[in-house]
Amino acid sequence: MSMDKRVVIADDESIIRLDLKEILEGDGYLVVGEAARGDDALAMIRELKPDLALLDIKMPGMDGIEVARELKGTNTVVVLLTAFSQRNLIESARDAGVVAYLVKPFRSSEILPKIAALMNPLVDEPHEAAEVTNVEDKIETREIVEKAKELLMAERGLDEPSAFEVIQQSAMRGRIRMRDVAQQILKGEFVG
Repeated sequence: MSMDKRVVIADDESIIRLDLKEILEGDGYLVVGEAARGDDALAMIRELKPDLALLDIKMPGMDGIEVARELKGTNTVVVLLTAFSQRNLIESARDAGVVAYLVKPFRSSEILPKIAALMNPLVDEPHEAAEVTNVEDKIETREIVEKAKELLMAERGLDEPSAFEVIQQSAMRGRIRMRDVAQQILKGEFVG
């Protein structure tokens, strides 16, 4: 489904990098680089220009938020990996251009739908659009997709990955955004 989206994973714990790599490659992502240090990750991301960078907040060299700040304005989507969910970290991460964060420990059933929603290109939205609008739009899209997923789970007795797949497949078939499919579901206009 991920159509060879390129990913760099940066975490100082090798077991976390290994788990993430297995989860992502199992879903068709292409892990093009791994780093244990923030400064190494930044150099790697600048060189390889991946579609997605998964960055741990706490790393030697540079932390994930500092790396994200350096990448602001590039086409790389930055997602932070954290064991913390303190408000101040979330706010400074958002200011640094981070679009989402994943709280450790995580399961593939949580990660893959979240990443797929972030990586799903927003049709008709030029790259020059205001970053804030783009981030807010992605967050709003994710919330709409979540609500639609919950509705499908309740109405059709589906588990979360299956409900997500219904939305994703319908969007791909109809060549429309997942957000549009989710809105059809919420309005009761969905036939898929």
